[in-house]
Amino acid sequence: MKLDARKKMLTWNYRRNVTEEECRIDTPPNLATSTSPQVSEDGTHFCEFPNSVLHRGANLTLNVTSEGAEFREVLAFENPGREGSGAVNFSCLIYDLCFLNCSWTPGPAAPADVHYRLYWWASRHDREAECAHYVVDATGTRVGCHLDDLGEPAQRDYFFLVNGTSNETAIRFLDFTPFNAVQMEKYNPPANVTIDFNGSHHVVRWDDPRTRFGVPSHMLCYQLDFQRQVSAPRAPRRPLGSSYRRDPVFQLGSDDNRYVLPGSAATAGDTLRARVKHKYGHVWSAWSPTLAFSERPGRPTAVPTGGSSAHPPGAGRGCPQ
Repeated sequence: MKLDARKKMLTWNYRRNVTEEECRIDTPPNLATSTSPQVSEDGTHFCEFPNSVLHRGANLTLNVTSEGAEFREVLAFENPGREGSGAVNFSCLIYDLCFLNCSWTPGPAAPADVHYRLYWWASRHDREAECAHYVVDATGTRVGCHLDDLGEPAQRDYFFLVNGTSNETAIRFLDFTPFNAVQMEKYNPPANVTIDFNGSHHVVRWDDPRTRFGVPSHMLCYQLDFQRQVSAPRAPRRPLGSSYRRDPVFQLGSDDNRYVLPGSAATAGDTLRARVKHKYGHVWSAWSPTLAFSERPGRPTAVPTGGSSAHPPGAGRGCPQ
């Protein structure tokens, strides 16, 4: 049996007829995974484990039944190189629709001359491409990569591998389960934010940002951040002329993005800003420019960049945490 660690593919050939076969991979501390083998055009049998991580080591087992007899073969895989030499703290972020930044930290036992390389691909069957624009730290060690053109968004999974070389020792590689590209994206701030006072209520409106994968409105989560100016009747314990933040509002997107406040909940001089992320993501956009409330009916205040409820700040249709 042979293992291609990059493709996470186990291959082998037989010299006799086989009636049953099964592959299993153990990658502690994760649970074992089993799958049924496939056969290529040249007669090679193979199993793929795209969601397994191999850099911590693995045991691959092939169970076979042939002519009534059962056979088992085990392949123990170890990540070659000094323990602690591989990259750690790896993360990637898509921004401005078509740019990608990845970063990592040298391993705690990495030698001074370590030379890391990042490879990425968008499909299990694509050829990998090496980073063309590395980011280095003050010592000249590669600690990041910038990709300035991801092309058209044909796939929603990205695959990454970081390995390395050194004159002192072999360097362990770092691999991952597929990255969900939709949740990797850092959006631009909400666009066209406006506040309109109609005489009784403040109506906040905004547009969805453009997204690389055309994420629908209901999969976007917005945070509205209100800041109130202190006046003596409203907050006697706070210094006059200072400001304080109210509890933020978290609201899911909709076809008509808006949030309604009673007129008494905000007055002239109070401010608002907004940001957005994927409903199940963890990366927030930057804040939109700060916007001031007005008490003049019919004259909206707008930010030129890029279901409702009548609740005070702190309420709203919440987002998953």
